[in-house]
Amino acid sequence: MSRINVMQPWLGPEEIAAVTEVISSGWVAQGPRVAAFEQAFAQTMDVPHAVATSSCTTALHLALVVAGVQAGDEVVVPSFSFIATTNAPTYVGARPVFADVDPVTGNLTAETVAAVLTDRTRAVVVVDQGGVPVDLDAIRAVTDPRGIVVVEDAACGAGSTYRGRPVGAGADVAAWSFHPRKIVTTGEGGMLTTPHQEWAVRARRLREHAMSVSAAARHASVLAPPEEYLEVGYNYRMTDLQAAVGIVQLGKLPQVVARRREIAATYAKHIADIPGLRAVADPAWGTCNFQSFWVEVGPEYPLDREGLLAHLADQEISARRGIMASHRQPAYAATHHVPLPVTEHLTDTTLILPVFHQMSESEQHRVVDALRSAGQSA
Repeated sequence: MSRINVMQPWLGPEEIAAVTEVISSGWVAQGPRVAAFEQAFAQTMDVPHAVATSSCTTALHLALVVAGVQAGDEVVVPSFSFIATTNAPTYVGARPVFADVDPVTGNLTAETVAAVLTDRTRAVVVVDQGGVPVDLDAIRAVTDPRGIVVVEDAACGAGSTYRGRPVGAGADVAAWSFHPRKIVTTGEGGMLTTPHQEWAVRARRLREHAMSVSAAARHASVLAPPEEYLEVGYNYRMTDLQAAVGIVQLGKLPQVVARRREIAATYAKHIADIPGLRAVADPAWGTCNFQSFWVEVGPEYPLDREGLLAHLADQEISARRGIMASHRQPAYAATHHVPLPVTEHLTDTTLILPVFHQMSESEQHRVVDALRSAGQSA
């Protein structure tokens, strides 16, 4: 029996050709392909400015820096997210403040954010968890009157929509991931998007050591102009090799999202007939790319989450535990926080089922049959 992976990137001859062309050009570091990828990404996501980075984590870090978050500030984050969401405020010396999430979407809400705001809150990092769009307008109705910056962690969000626009378009600044588990991948890599030109200019400078003259400009000159280092910067650059792959992947995005939504619809149809299982779904305010198709295992189901994961593994089906709770991790165990009952419940009861572009009908039937047989054999 062949193994079914939880995710497989969709890479093919077009990406190979793009990388080959970059290698043949002799320019493999950050250069013209990165600039082209930034332009294409900004256009696709309906934002004025896009800045490529080495990862979504570094994009989040830069987002907080350009937004003016400093040591001693408080930044509201969901604990129900990958650890990078919490690490980014820590990098700038701010204090991450955990807020609970909605039991249906797994996202922050206006109510959970308002419950933890203080006079020291400088920013809120909202997450489109698993590709489910966060209700950004409702949260900004709480934060904007207080001058609090909203940073959107759209790591999983490429191809999801919020009120008819791409997610991230309505945030002060957003960060994106191109990790191999994401719908658009460059192997590793990230992107910062923002409507603020001055933030984009500074982020571009900071990603390459805060040099006054970009590396591309220096290399394009026979006699390179002298550079200055205007502040303490970072090495957060993307390569043209990665960007070449990203340009091809971005062109596939509509097709990939359509296929993932088709797979998700099939899952949802079958799971609706299995007592004790609840599948993630589109919220009222947008559409999901189903970056992660997660399922909540309720008490009516014959197995608990760990038992179901083991059963799927016995069938050579690679599922994953649901989103982590960062406040439970040793790095943040000493952080004081409000009670987070929904976060802890979802962390303990959800799992992620396989979804990938190349997934066959027979493979999906295997997953559904395994979900049914777990109940029958328990």
